[in-house]
Amino acid sequence: MLTNLTVSEFLHETASKSPAPGGGSAAAFAASLAAALLSMVCRLVIGKKNNSDVQNEMESVLAKSEKLLGLCSAAIDEDTKAFNAVMAAFALPKETDELKMLRMAAVQEAMRYAAQVPLELMELCSEGIGLAGIIVEKGNQNSLSDAGVAVLMFKAACEGGALNVAVNLSALHDTAFVKRTKKEADINLKRVCASADKLSRDIASRL
Repeated sequence: MLTNLTVSEFLHETASKSPAPGGGSAAAFAASLAAALLSMVCRLVIGKKNNSDVQNEMESVLAKSEKLLGLCSAAIDEDTKAFNAVMAAFALPKETDELKMLRMAAVQEAMRYAAQVPLELMELCSEGIGLAGIIVEKGNQNSLSDAGVAVLMFKAACEGGALNVAVNLSALHDTAFVKRTKKEADINLKRVCASADKLSRDIASRL
Protein backbone atom coordinates (compact mmCIF):
# COMPACT_ATOMS: atom_id res chain seq x y z
CA MET A 1 0.00 0.00 0.00
CA LEU A 2 1.21 3.47 -0.86
CA THR A 3 0.14 4.81 2.53
CA ASN A 4 2.58 2.42 4.19
CA LEU A 5 5.52 4.02 2.37
CA THR A 6 7.67 6.74 3.86
CA VAL A 7 7.28 10.18 2.29
CA SER A 8 10.61 9.71 0.50
CA GLU A 9 9.55 6.32 -0.82
CA PHE A 10 6.22 7.69 -2.01
CA LEU A 11 7.92 10.55 -3.84
CA HIS A 12 10.43 8.16 -5.41
CA GLU A 13 7.64 5.85 -6.56
CA THR A 14 5.69 8.77 -8.00
CA ALA A 15 8.79 10.01 -9.84
CA SER A 16 9.46 6.58 -11.38
CA LYS A 17 8.46 5.59 -14.92
CA SER A 18 5.48 3.67 -13.57
CA PRO A 19 2.23 5.52 -14.45
CA ALA A 20 0.84 4.77 -10.99
CA PRO A 21 0.82 6.40 -8.55
CA GLY A 22 0.01 9.38 -10.70
CA GLY A 23 -1.96 12.58 -10.55
CA GLY A 24 -4.97 11.05 -8.83
CA SER A 25 -2.99 9.66 -5.93
CA ALA A 26 -1.03 12.91 -5.72
CA ALA A 27 -4.30 14.85 -5.46
CA ALA A 28 -5.47 12.54 -2.69
CA PHE A 29 -2.15 13.01 -0.91
CA ALA A 30 -2.60 16.79 -1.11
CA ALA A 31 -6.08 16.49 0.38
CA SER A 32 -4.69 14.27 3.14
CA LEU A 33 -2.09 16.89 4.03
CA ALA A 34 -4.79 19.56 4.05
CA ALA A 35 -6.91 17.52 6.47
CA ALA A 36 -3.86 16.89 8.66
CA LEU A 37 -3.21 20.64 8.84
CA LEU A 38 -6.78 21.24 9.94
CA SER A 39 -6.33 18.71 12.74
CA MET A 40 -3.12 20.41 13.82
CA VAL A 41 -4.72 23.85 13.98
CA CYS A 42 -7.62 22.44 16.00
CA ARG A 43 -5.22 20.89 18.49
CA LEU A 44 -3.42 24.20 18.89
CA VAL A 45 -6.71 25.72 20.04
CA ILE A 46 -8.14 22.92 22.17
CA GLY A 47 -7.16 23.11 25.83
CA LYS A 48 -6.09 26.75 25.78
CA LYS A 49 -7.83 28.86 28.42
CA ASN A 50 -8.19 31.91 26.23
CA ASN A 51 -10.05 29.80 23.65
CA SER A 52 -12.68 28.41 25.99
CA ASP A 53 -15.54 29.88 23.95
CA VAL A 54 -14.70 27.73 20.91
CA GLN A 55 -13.49 24.54 22.62
CA ASN A 56 -16.54 22.44 21.83
CA GLU A 57 -16.69 23.56 18.23
CA MET A 58 -12.99 22.92 17.68
CA GLU A 59 -13.33 19.45 19.20
CA SER A 60 -16.16 18.76 16.78
CA VAL A 61 -14.12 20.03 13.83
CA LEU A 62 -11.16 17.93 14.96
CA ALA A 63 -13.26 14.77 14.99
CA LYS A 64 -14.45 15.53 11.47
CA SER A 65 -10.99 16.43 10.17
CA GLU A 66 -9.54 13.22 11.58
CA LYS A 67 -12.22 11.20 9.80
CA LEU A 68 -11.57 13.21 6.65
CA LEU A 69 -7.84 12.50 6.94
CA GLY A 70 -8.54 8.79 6.99
CA LEU A 71 -10.81 8.95 3.94
CA CYS A 72 -8.42 11.12 1.93
CA SER A 73 -5.51 8.84 2.81
CA ALA A 74 -7.49 5.81 1.67
CA ALA A 75 -8.13 7.57 -1.65
CA ILE A 76 -4.37 7.59 -2.33
CA ASP A 77 -4.39 3.81 -2.72
CA GLU A 78 -7.91 3.70 -4.14
CA ASP A 79 -6.92 5.84 -7.12
CA THR A 80 -3.97 3.62 -7.97
CA LYS A 81 -6.17 0.56 -7.51
CA ALA A 82 -8.67 2.04 -9.98
CA PHE A 83 -5.94 2.79 -12.52
CA ASN A 84 -4.55 -0.73 -12.25
CA ALA A 85 -8.05 -2.13 -12.80
CA VAL A 86 -8.33 -0.13 -16.03
CA MET A 87 -4.95 -1.42 -17.22
CA ALA A 88 -5.96 -4.99 -16.37
CA ALA A 89 -9.17 -4.62 -18.37
CA PHE A 90 -7.28 -3.31 -21.40
CA ALA A 91 -4.95 -6.30 -21.14
CA LEU A 92 -7.76 -8.84 -21.49
CA PRO A 93 -7.70 -11.05 -24.60
CA LYS A 94 -9.53 -9.90 -27.74
CA GLU A 95 -8.95 -12.68 -30.24
CA THR A 96 -12.63 -13.36 -30.86
CA ASP A 97 -15.76 -11.21 -31.09
CA GLU A 98 -16.99 -12.64 -27.81
CA LEU A 99 -13.71 -11.84 -26.06
CA LYS A 100 -13.77 -8.35 -27.55
CA MET A 101 -17.24 -7.74 -26.11
CA LEU A 102 -16.19 -9.04 -22.70
CA ARG A 103 -13.08 -6.87 -22.80
CA MET A 104 -15.06 -3.78 -23.77
CA ALA A 105 -17.53 -4.36 -20.91
CA ALA A 106 -14.67 -4.79 -18.45
CA VAL A 107 -12.96 -1.62 -19.68
CA GLN A 108 -16.17 0.37 -19.38
CA GLU A 109 -16.78 -0.87 -15.84
CA ALA A 110 -13.22 -0.11 -14.81
CA MET A 111 -13.38 3.38 -16.33
CA ARG A 112 -16.64 4.06 -14.50
CA TYR A 113 -14.99 3.16 -11.20
CA ALA A 114 -11.93 5.23 -12.13
CA ALA A 115 -14.19 8.26 -12.58
CA GLN A 116 -16.02 7.70 -9.31
CA VAL A 117 -12.87 7.63 -7.19
CA PRO A 118 -11.73 11.21 -7.97
CA LEU A 119 -15.34 12.42 -7.77
CA GLU A 120 -15.48 11.11 -4.21
CA LEU A 121 -12.20 12.91 -3.51
CA MET A 122 -13.76 16.15 -4.77
CA GLU A 123 -16.64 15.65 -2.36
CA LEU A 124 -14.17 15.16 0.48
CA CYS A 125 -12.44 18.40 -0.53
CA SER A 126 -15.80 20.16 -0.41
CA GLU A 127 -16.29 18.90 3.12
CA GLY A 128 -12.74 19.90 4.02
CA ILE A 129 -13.08 23.45 2.74
CA GLY A 130 -16.18 23.82 4.91
CA LEU A 131 -14.20 22.80 7.99
CA ALA A 132 -11.39 25.14 6.96
CA GLY A 133 -13.89 28.01 6.94
CA ILE A 134 -14.71 27.39 10.60
CA ILE A 135 -11.03 27.21 11.51
CA VAL A 136 -10.16 30.39 9.63
CA GLU A 137 -12.96 32.23 11.41
CA LYS A 138 -12.49 30.86 14.92
CA GLY A 139 -9.01 29.32 15.05
CA ASN A 140 -5.77 30.71 16.38
CA GLN A 141 -4.57 33.87 14.62
CA ASN A 142 -1.01 32.54 14.75
CA SER A 143 -2.08 29.48 12.75
CA LEU A 144 -3.80 31.36 9.94
CA SER A 145 -1.00 30.58 7.51
CA ASP A 146 -1.34 26.86 8.29
CA ALA A 147 -5.07 27.03 7.68
CA GLY A 148 -4.32 28.94 4.49
CA VAL A 149 -2.08 26.18 3.18
CA ALA A 150 -4.82 23.65 3.95
CA VAL A 151 -7.26 25.76 1.93
CA LEU A 152 -4.89 25.91 -1.04
CA MET A 153 -4.23 22.18 -0.93
CA PHE A 154 -7.92 21.31 -0.80
CA LYS A 155 -8.43 23.53 -3.83
CA ALA A 156 -5.53 21.92 -5.70
CA ALA A 157 -6.72 18.44 -4.78
CA CYS A 158 -10.23 19.23 -5.98
CA GLU A 159 -8.95 20.63 -9.27
CA GLY A 160 -6.79 17.53 -9.67
CA GLY A 161 -9.81 15.37 -8.98
CA ALA A 162 -11.75 17.22 -11.66
CA LEU A 163 -9.04 16.49 -14.22
CA ASN A 164 -9.12 12.80 -13.38
CA VAL A 165 -12.90 12.65 -13.54
CA ALA A 166 -12.81 14.27 -16.97
CA VAL A 167 -10.14 11.99 -18.44
CA ASN A 168 -11.99 8.86 -17.34
CA LEU A 169 -15.39 10.10 -18.47
CA SER A 170 -14.00 10.76 -21.94
CA ALA A 171 -13.77 7.01 -22.61
CA LEU A 172 -17.21 6.04 -21.29
CA HIS A 173 -20.18 5.19 -23.50
CA ASP A 174 -22.85 5.57 -20.80
CA THR A 175 -24.02 9.10 -21.61
CA ALA A 176 -26.38 9.30 -18.63
CA PHE A 177 -23.60 8.40 -16.21
CA VAL A 178 -21.22 10.80 -17.90
CA LYS A 179 -23.70 13.67 -17.73
CA ARG A 180 -24.59 13.00 -14.08
CA THR A 181 -20.98 12.60 -12.96
CA LYS A 182 -19.81 15.69 -14.86
CA LYS A 183 -22.57 17.75 -13.24
CA GLU A 184 -21.60 16.56 -9.76
CA ALA A 185 -17.93 17.26 -10.45
CA ASP A 186 -18.69 20.76 -11.74
CA ILE A 187 -20.79 21.56 -8.65
CA ASN A 188 -18.04 20.43 -6.29
CA LEU A 189 -15.33 22.22 -8.23
CA LYS A 190 -17.17 25.54 -8.28
CA ARG A 191 -18.04 25.27 -4.59
CA VAL A 192 -14.51 24.44 -3.48
CA CYS A 193 -12.80 27.02 -5.70
CA ALA A 194 -15.17 29.82 -4.72
CA SER A 195 -14.83 29.04 -1.01
CA ALA A 196 -11.06 28.61 -1.23
CA ASP A 197 -10.60 31.92 -3.04
CA LYS A 198 -12.78 33.73 -0.50
CA LEU A 199 -10.93 32.19 2.44
CA SER A 200 -7.55 32.96 0.90
CA ARG A 201 -8.51 36.61 0.52
CA ASP A 202 -9.72 36.71 4.09
CA ILE A 203 -6.52 35.13 5.39
CA ALA A 204 -4.31 37.47 3.37
CA SER A 205 -6.13 40.50 4.75
CA ARG A 206 -5.50 39.35 8.33
CA LEU A 207 -1.81 38.43 8.10
